[in-house]
Amino acid sequence: MILMPIPDIDFDPSETSIPWKVLHDNNIDITFATPSGQPGKADPRMLTGKGLGIWKKLLMANDDAINNYALMVKDKEFNNPIKYDDIDPKDFSGIILPGGHAPGMKTYLESKKLQNIIVRFFEKNKPIGAICHGALLVARSINPRTGKSVIYNYKTTSLLKSQELSAYYLTFIWLGSYYRTYPVTVEDEVKSFLIDKNNFFRGNSGLIRDSINDTSHSFSVRDNNYLSARWPGDAYHFSFEFLKLIK
Repeated sequence: MILMPIPDIDFDPSETSIPWKVLHDNNIDITFATPSGQPGKADPRMLTGKGLGIWKKLLMANDDAINNYALMVKDKEFNNPIKYDDIDPKDFSGIILPGGHAPGMKTYLESKKLQNIIVRFFEKNKPIGAICHGALLVARSINPRTGKSVIYNYKTTSLLKSQELSAYYLTFIWLGSYYRTYPVTVEDEVKSFLIDKNNFFRGNSGLIRDSINDTSHSFSVRDNNYLSARWPGDAYHFSFEFLKLIK
């Protein structure tokens, strides 16, 4: 059983539904968790493209992800999530941490409950997969025994500064800080938790999305039990690599 925590609103539909679909098709069960215990709702702008202007096709979820999301929201497990407060790490063999950048993500990214749970997954050496802002949640998870991030000595990636700032500059005139969840970029904050900034890997340009049949343009970093990826365009590769990790 794999745990997938998400916020009540604003998670990225691609980074959630694509891993769900890949694991579901491989008979891997997923338990969702939200702060309220109610089914979460993805960032509507990523599903509809509303407000993205001429950059709509570039920035919103692609058709494949939208179709997967439509299937996921009909899933029994998705519609019966547990509360963050009810998560017991011993019930799960691994955890997937999706991303998203809209304001509703903050309850997830700043959750001390989730951070403590992530520490326990690392202590038990269970598979941990984090994509985009999910890697920020992992980086913020401080092991109380060491006072350091759980990935202090790990290699990782996350949403790249170039990706985050490009989306922000393309849309800030009418969307303001929509693409800037925090004043510090995800890449810079994740790096601040590492023993060595050279343990952060950017990979390729991160401009071309992968697909179920072609992951040649995508990128992830695996270090022991921890797998990280950068953006929705890495989601299929990330999912296949996580599948290898748990098997």
